[in-house]
Amino acid sequence: MNKEELLGRVVYSKAGRDAGRTFIVDGMSSFGGVEIDIAGIGIDYIISSANKCVQGVPGFSFIICKRDELQKCKGKSLSLSLDLYDQWVTMEKDGKWRFTSPTHVVLAFAKAMEELVAEGGIAARECRYKANNKRLIERMKAMGINPYIDGEHQSPIITTFFYPDNKNFCFEEMYKYIKERGYAIYPGKVTDADTFRVGNIGEIYLEDIDKVCDIFEEFFRTKM
Repeated sequence: MNKEELLGRVVYSKAGRDAGRTFIVDGMSSFGGVEIDIAGIGIDYIISSANKCVQGVPGFSFIICKRDELQKCKGKSLSLSLDLYDQWVTMEKDGKWRFTSPTHVVLAFAKAMEELVAEGGIAARECRYKANNKRLIERMKAMGINPYIDGEHQSPIITTFFYPDNKNFCFEEMYKYIKERGYAIYPGKVTDADTFRVGNIGEIYLEDIDKVCDIFEEFFRTKM
């Protein structure tokens, strides 16, 4: 049993249900890119976006949920524009947004769904992302740049790396160097350690990973 199934079992236990617990999953950076057994895990709500692993463009979020759980939300929203129940009722009635529709994002989303199917579905996309992640880690390790997370727990979505062990290293200089050559990496860090992050998702293939790693190598060779 994986940790997601274990968490779902806790939520779905009698004690969990009696306590009014609801299982909400943040799938913003995973939905469409990794297999998620929504029914098997016991998810009540999973929230994602038109971009990220779906590979559309930013502009709207969507929620997949159990209808009986959604109906419990009636009259509870503290927001007019973010009232999920009222939006669902409107969609059921006439298929429209309650406010101005993001038409260009919807068209991009529909095209992205076609491309996901053409690629072979989520399983094929996950395989590509994993290959990207594997190649990235291999190339970075060869440069002496080690991942923050061990292989057992590393997801294929985004990879966090420690700063190189070099006193002359300056992340801002590296970020600018890479961006000037057509690639952007994550400038921020989410750990107490000195780290940077590289995304593996989107319309990215092994040749893209190799190209950006070549730029990393060039930077370390000429700037450090």
